[in-house]
Amino acid sequence: MTIFGDLHIHIGRASSGAPIKITASDKLTLQGILEECRYRKGIHMAGIIDCASPPVLKDISSLVEQGRLAPLAGGGLTYEDQVTLILGAEIELAGPHGGSAHFLAYVPTLAAMEELSLFLSMAITNISLSSQRARLQIKDVNDFVTNELEGIFFPAHAFTPFKSVYGNCVQTLAELDASFPALELGLSSDSDLADRIPELGEMRFLSNSDAHSLPKIAREYNAFQLNVPDFAHLHRALCGDSDNFILANYGLDPRLGKYHRTYCPQCERVVVGDPPVTYCPDCGGQRVVVGGLDGITAIAHSKEPTHPAHRPPYIYQIPLEFIPGVGPKTLARLLQGLGTEMHILHGATEEELSEVVGSTVASKIVAAREGRLGMKVGGGGHYGRVHS
Repeated sequence: MTIFGDLHIHIGRASSGAPIKITASDKLTLQGILEECRYRKGIHMAGIIDCASPPVLKDISSLVEQGRLAPLAGGGLTYEDQVTLILGAEIELAGPHGGSAHFLAYVPTLAAMEELSLFLSMAITNISLSSQRARLQIKDVNDFVTNELEGIFFPAHAFTPFKSVYGNCVQTLAELDASFPALELGLSSDSDLADRIPELGEMRFLSNSDAHSLPKIAREYNAFQLNVPDFAHLHRALCGDSDNFILANYGLDPRLGKYHRTYCPQCERVVVGDPPVTYCPDCGGQRVVVGGLDGITAIAHSKEPTHPAHRPPYIYQIPLEFIPGVGPKTLARLLQGLGTEMHILHGATEEELSEVVGSTVASKIVAAREGRLGMKVGGGGHYGRVHS
């Protein structure tokens, strides 16, 4: 069956009011996320990556006791038989030469997540907060997650200039002394860019939202072919199984990402020119935020990608909120008239869209679906912009 999954969603606060991800919305609670995925987004599998936090573990246990979450035989938990919760943790770890990067760990059961939480708590100052620095080696965490807990471990948003393996730590993954089945691309990259780096050829790519608010859930997501929507079959899909696999990555055109091109804070502008640009051509400044395109080009082995046979298509998906003319009221009418965002983006015809929001907005949604909208490039922490 086809499963839409977003495997990088943060929690802003626990039900007790305790802060989890400081920079995330207070409305981003465990139950809020699961309901958003079920009723608004149409997402079948949600990877919540703050589950090692004790207040979040308590919230999960509470929903299990209420019967709203139920453990699955193959790992993960099902929310009201509609959304599979994949238990995850985002962990910051030091690179071998300085810098640090975020990694994603997923485990099959609540008991395994409790073990991971205890393991991390001995190396993290405040285990209750999200994405904290752990005084551990990358290899040791990888071995514990994959061998002891039978989980999955790989780099998060691998090309962003902050807290990523390529953007902040190393030029080659061989320097990390660890192997990974997958890699999260992040909002400023896609398969065409990443497949210019040969060492990534065997790895599966994921496109996730890294959502810090409810509306940002599924701004990037994946379509999986899974025989059963549980942890075990997700694990197989990321490890090269022939029956369970990634059908497609859906994500922003990298030009819309916040860190696509190099940005000069001194001049307050995104640089132009052929990549890689690693300094400001206007002021000559070296203290720039190197963009994903520029950073990848600097370490790439070729100007063109070499896609392995297992690589699924990367389909540019502009979130509804990015499309000109789709404000909060228009989006509310679309959801009321047509159901979930996944159906609006993938299933609704232009005629059906027109009946709800008129032909002008409908044509822009279809143009976005077909990649016919223009855009202004993003950089320096500012998203690009879509225009008709």
